[in-house]
Amino acid sequence: MRTSISQNDILAGSIPRQLFLFFLPIWFGTLFQQLYNTVDTLVVGNFVGTQALAAVGATSAFVQLLVGIFVGLCSGAGVVISQSYGGGDNAAVDRAVHTALTLAFVGGAALTVIGLLSSRLVLVLMQTPAEILDTATLYLRIYFLGMVPQMVYNMGTNILRAVGDSKRPLYFLIIASLVNIVLDLLLVAVIPWGVVGAALATIISQVVSAVLILRCLAGSQGMPWHLQHTRMGLEPETLKQICRIGLPSAAQSALYSISNIVIQSSINGFGTTAVAAWSVYGKIDFLFWMTVNSFGLSITTFAGQNFGARQYDRVRKGAKVCLGMTAIATISISVILYPLAGTLFRLFSQDSAVVALGIDMMHFLVPTYITYISIEIFAGTLRGCGDVKIPTLITVFGVCVLRVLWLIWAVPLNRQLWMVEASYPITWTLSSLLFILYYLRSGWAKRCKAAQQAAMAGK
Repeated sequence: MRTSISQNDILAGSIPRQLFLFFLPIWFGTLFQQLYNTVDTLVVGNFVGTQALAAVGATSAFVQLLVGIFVGLCSGAGVVISQSYGGGDNAAVDRAVHTALTLAFVGGAALTVIGLLSSRLVLVLMQTPAEILDTATLYLRIYFLGMVPQMVYNMGTNILRAVGDSKRPLYFLIIASLVNIVLDLLLVAVIPWGVVGAALATIISQVVSAVLILRCLAGSQGMPWHLQHTRMGLEPETLKQICRIGLPSAAQSALYSISNIVIQSSINGFGTTAVAAWSVYGKIDFLFWMTVNSFGLSITTFAGQNFGARQYDRVRKGAKVCLGMTAIATISISVILYPLAGTLFRLFSQDSAVVALGIDMMHFLVPTYITYISIEIFAGTLRGCGDVKIPTLITVFGVCVLRVLWLIWAVPLNRQLWMVEASYPITWTLSSLLFILYYLRSGWAKRCKAAQQAAMAGK
């Protein structure tokens, strides 16, 4: 069976071509995944109202915190599998696949329990406006019932991407997104269940995507990633490898989300209109994030397989090419979004105050996107090679700690919304500079090679 990009393509093909061909299905897949929440926002904003729109938006930072922790572990599994696959170790791929999927079921169940028990308390701590607190809590609790299928899908997607298949996850997401759109319209616009209907639509679509990914893996007979339920379990050494790479990424994601929760709390202090505008901005802003993150995932798999095959020069060339491609895409997105701010906001809300505030947000932040891209591409390259500790520390300090300090110390001195927004470009710029210096001047490559040689000698 030929996947979207074969192992030989990644190890020997044209670097720009292979990165783009791998990027494209990930980008479209991420686009359809975002449709889950975007359709919720569109339907809720137009058929229920501003308070319901704000309630759904107020939950996103907390969801990203819990889900992001597990997604970090998924990335660890992806690196282990891509390096093993690139090095031709099919037995290691098999062990990693079954350990990773077992971890997905266990992790999803844990997130469900945590989410159900802590939703209201966290929203209160985030200073969620009283008029939307009950609605936001209800939405969150229903949403967290879908954690197991969401985690299974995320892990399965990382497995397929690690072996070079970014096409089938796209197909599965298209199907799930169409299910979500139909159910959103049915359960919110036709049957007036409000945010309950939006949450249920998302859960059902997540179940569909999880079933599709499991059927795909179970049907891959003859491949090293063939899923067999009798082999499910947590293999200690493989779990250790996944956690070695995944836990720093999980911690980074958690701290990043905590900083976003602090930002959301600051936004909440400006009232329901600001919360609604920030929620809509997040849906539009995602065009940039899904693009840069897709390039980051592409270079992680590219670097992982080539590093596993000991093609170190190709890893460096890939990082350079991917950075250039990301810069071109980011500038293009900024040029498109800036003049369309008002038009895009009116798709989500007819509230003139929400639209006006949202336009200001976009005009302030869109021109600063370019300051972020070095973080994503260099972090992805380093992660693919197994170097996660220092990049995590850079992100924790530059993006998380500095951002929180800005919100605690600087914003109270001039309590305006643009001061909250300024925390993004300030921390992106500093973190990018640190990543560039670390990538160019440190001995990370020698350390990764030495760890690889030691692992091979121990087999």
